[in-house]
Amino acid sequence: MTATTDGSTGASVPPRAASAHGAASTIPGAAGVHVAAARAAQRATDFLLSLQDAEGWWKGDLETNVTMDAEDLLLRQFLGIGDEETTRAAALFIRGEQREDGTWATFYGGPGELSTTIEAYVALRLAGDAIDAPHMAKASAWIREQGGIAAARVFTRIWLALFGWWKWEDLPELPPELVYFPKWMPLNIYDFGCWARQTIVALTIVSAKRPVRPAPFPLDELHTDPAQPNPPKPFAPVASWDGVFQRLDKAMHRLRPVMPRRLRRAAMNTAARWIIERQENDGCWGGIQPPAVYSLIALHLLGYDLEHPVMREGLASLDRFAVRREDGARMVEACQSPVWDTCLAVIALADAGVRPDHPQLVKAADWMLGEEIVRRGDWAVRRPQLPPGGWAFEFHNDNYPDIDDTAEVVLALRRVQHPDAERMEGAIGRGVRWNLGMQSRNGAWGAFDVDNTSPFPNRLPFCDFGEVIDPPSADVTAHVVEMLAVEGLSHDPRTRRGIEWLLAEQEPDGSWFGRWGVNYVYGTGSVVPALTAAGLPGSHPAIRRAVNWLESVQNDDGGWGEDLRSYKDAKEWSGRGASTASQTAWALLALLAAGEKDSKAVERGVEWLAATQRQDGSWDEPYFTGTGFPWDFSINYHLYRQVFPLTALGRYVHGEPFSDQHAGQPLAGAEGS
Repeated sequence: MTATTDGSTGASVPPRAASAHGAASTIPGAAGVHVAAARAAQRATDFLLSLQDAEGWWKGDLETNVTMDAEDLLLRQFLGIGDEETTRAAALFIRGEQREDGTWATFYGGPGELSTTIEAYVALRLAGDAIDAPHMAKASAWIREQGGIAAARVFTRIWLALFGWWKWEDLPELPPELVYFPKWMPLNIYDFGCWARQTIVALTIVSAKRPVRPAPFPLDELHTDPAQPNPPKPFAPVASWDGVFQRLDKAMHRLRPVMPRRLRRAAMNTAARWIIERQENDGCWGGIQPPAVYSLIALHLLGYDLEHPVMREGLASLDRFAVRREDGARMVEACQSPVWDTCLAVIALADAGVRPDHPQLVKAADWMLGEEIVRRGDWAVRRPQLPPGGWAFEFHNDNYPDIDDTAEVVLALRRVQHPDAERMEGAIGRGVRWNLGMQSRNGAWGAFDVDNTSPFPNRLPFCDFGEVIDPPSADVTAHVVEMLAVEGLSHDPRTRRGIEWLLAEQEPDGSWFGRWGVNYVYGTGSVVPALTAAGLPGSHPAIRRAVNWLESVQNDDGGWGEDLRSYKDAKEWSGRGASTASQTAWALLALLAAGEKDSKAVERGVEWLAATQRQDGSWDEPYFTGTGFPWDFSINYHLYRQVFPLTALGRYVHGEPFSDQHAGQPLAGAEGS
């Protein structure tokens, strides 16, 4: 029995899941495997080089789920700017993602998800699909079976409230006065992760205004009882945090009518200024779609007309998130990842043997150097004395550089022989300094902020979807530690604290949790190379446990895979799933770093990559192996299937990068740490 891809939540997973591609062909002997790996690496190198943009960057599609497309249509309906062609193309994509049971999932092969299905259904109604059409009837019946609109998440019900399909009174209160909370006060806006912060500030204005546009049709078919569409919800016990925050929300609803109007107006205007100050040069906010959508609605409610420069540029930016497919369908990306994709591509190509002064690598380095962020952003609220430096994920996002991208960009730049060495060293130095300055108190690193660990934001009734804080994670910390090791800082006390944190975070089975990639395979594939780069020997107990775990979850076909269900049920799904190119590569990167090049597990993994490669040098990967919010929001980075297999094959053929820097330099006491 193999892991199912029909969305069944009750699927059982075997110890060795079957591959989506079939078993790898046998290549006799280690020499044969090495030859096959070299050939596969060359094909993959040629293919990846062919994908580079003329400006020097790489970017693969960033695929999420149809809520991006549905909310784009709802925004256009709300602002009165919908057009027939956009609606038709979006509906074509949404229909194509519907599952046989009438639902929509949040990742390939995943189970139907209620809020996603509701938003997709409403979008198709806007596109003119009839409620009695078979695909619509299936969807509405399933929605009712799951509790209807009343059981949907808050964000979905906010969208419906904009058109009177839900009552604003039955949504959590989100007062704009939050913008005045000082940074030491619980629930101030800087207690939220940057992605949530940008969304929440805009939504405080929307919540205060409570707008309703005339609905083009009713949605009675999505209620379990149309006569009582908003059934009351029971309170949690008063002694629990959930109960406390539910009652606090009730009190905020009672305060709303008596809130001083002057104070509320001032708070909304302050929030608007905050939003406008953070609009990027390309018109977007933070380089991600959700804050842009809500910021446009908020500003429009405050009187900014559609021709105002802020609005005009913001709307134009949303069109750049749209990807046109060959069949005419229009898919909206939640974000774009050129910096991340480019640094990973450079690492892959360099590790596969492309010479450091290759013109395409130099051009990529030039582009990355031009993307360095040299002004202060929201991170400076908690690090006011730290000079700026580093890189963001997107084309334009100067307010929110991130620690993960900065570490990987430095690792990429170190692999390139750039003609302007002084410029390169200056950018790298600033990036390293900024990353060191963003270390949290516990010795680890989060993605965007320092010590963003308040327990309160996740308790708000409003926050029922995804992560809203940005605590340190093993994968980000590992990338920083690896970068610091390459920079000769393995023995720096700050690096040692990061290593100690990583060792303490290892799971009992030997793996590490993956916050930004799926999941334990990603975490382990990130941490082991970092620890060995920093001087821990392959014989270290933590590394041996990691090796044993990876060998224990290798699939019968030789690859590795992990289903997103491991975020909900680690015991059943950790390291379990159909083999994928990116996850097989992550496992190989860890094993190679641990000194396991000649092991049977590595040989079989390399064989799987070589056997499943397409003729053009690429790999197929429909599965989602990237993570936005664990379980709630998943990502298929279309370039992951290319850069990580090439990196793994390159290291198998050519050896570990920078290995001469670390030879004979183990950390003091590392053997028994």
